[in-house]
Amino acid sequence: MTISATKTIREIAVENPAATRVFERFGLDYCCGGHKPLAEACADAKLSMDDVVRSLEQTAPAPAPSRDWTTASLTELTNHIVDTHHAYVKSESPRIAALLAKVVRVHGENHPELLKVQESFLSLANELESHMMKEEQILFPYIIQLDGGYAGQSRFGTVRNPIHMMMMEHDNAGTLLRQIREVSADFAAPPDACVSYQTLYRALPEFEADLHQHIHLENNILFPRAIALEEARG
Repeated sequence: MTISATKTIREIAVENPAATRVFERFGLDYCCGGHKPLAEACADAKLSMDDVVRSLEQTAPAPAPSRDWTTASLTELTNHIVDTHHAYVKSESPRIAALLAKVVRVHGENHPELLKVQESFLSLANELESHMMKEEQILFPYIIQLDGGYAGQSRFGTVRNPIHMMMMEHDNAGTLLRQIREVSADFAAPPDACVSYQTLYRALPEFEADLHQHIHLENNILFPRAIALEEARG
């Protein structure tokens, strides 16, 4: 694929889902910070744009997804987000919290950074629980109504209002993810790490990657399409 320095991270990720693997590897935010042009994002991260572009151009296309979420119905997309990404967060959050509690208890004295990781992760998990509830009970049902042809007035005026709030919460989640990665030195387990410690530092980047994809589907695909559909209903 040909990469333009002026194209945003978000646009590249939407056009080629395989590019998200490159962004993950370089630590480039394609969900919350996806509005930045590639050149600006690389400069902010102190990365060589040539290296990033080369990696993007060499990236093999991802296997064809089961659905093209840019053209699938909004109902299918919201169901996918809930069944795949919300379900993942709900199952992994308590598992990681329990691992953190165990590792902090055993290694916290020698590795005080673990306490900061724990604090940030628990804040993230609590915020995500409330965030997903609002999506499942308020925003997503309205988007599904829109998808079914509904043209009436919502209780929140326009879908832009809850979407704005959800995107602000996504930004905060992104900040907490970055804090966890920075404090943990990019999830580098120390030499004295036990199996639970090593397991924790494998689970955290997996959680991060899933949440990046989760937010990408909402910020870059679901929300813009829902806004456009509501405006088309007039």
